[in-house]
Amino acid sequence: MTEQDAPRPEEGAQGPPTEQETEYEKPVVRDRRRIDPETGRARPVQEAGADGGSADAPDQAPTEGEPALDDAPEAEAGALAQAKAEAAEAADQLARRNADLYNVQQEYNAYVRRSKAEAAAHRQAGVAEVAEALLGVLDEIVLARQHGDLSGPFQSIAEKLESTLAQRFGVERFGEVGEEFDPEVHEALMNSTDAEATSTTVSQVLQPGYRMGERVLRAARVATTSPE
Repeated sequence: MTEQDAPRPEEGAQGPPTEQETEYEKPVVRDRRRIDPETGRARPVQEAGADGGSADAPDQAPTEGEPALDDAPEAEAGALAQAKAEAAEAADQLARRNADLYNVQQEYNAYVRRSKAEAAAHRQAGVAEVAEALLGVLDEIVLARQHGDLSGPFQSIAEKLESTLAQRFGVERFGEVGEEFDPEVHEALMNSTDAEATSTTVSQVLQPGYRMGERVLRAARVATTSPE
């Protein structure tokens, strides 16, 4: 019997599987774990195979607008850098506001000090002006006392006026015979010489002087005696 006469297998009939076919049909196990159990690192995403699937593809693809897993570190780094920049800018603005507040406080404190000093100076000037206006009255009191005319109710009023000016406003009288002549507080209207004199002194007080604190309201008008 020749090959042509040998019976041919019918179409559609399956013969016994060959060794190659049996080996091909063995089940294939694919490891779909994202983390490599040996290295502990994430496995790279493989492209789809011929069967339309991917052996190492994630179970669920990232949704639109959500960064992939491999892009997560870069996204976190960018967000951290942006947060640091915003924090630095906020700290700079806070430092500037604190500096502005400090300057305003210093200006206010300086203004308060100037206001108090100016108020005290204005008050002192006002008191000095009133005291200067009363110098004529005080001169009359001194003359009346020298001539013995200061008595009765007028004496009590005069003494009360002098004590009030001295205690409340620091107005005091100065200028006595025998004092060393001081051109800053004395005004010499007359002068005489004396062979025994060693320095220029006040020999007569023509009109007493008045001071209020360190301020001289009026110099004492005096007659002096100086060495020859």
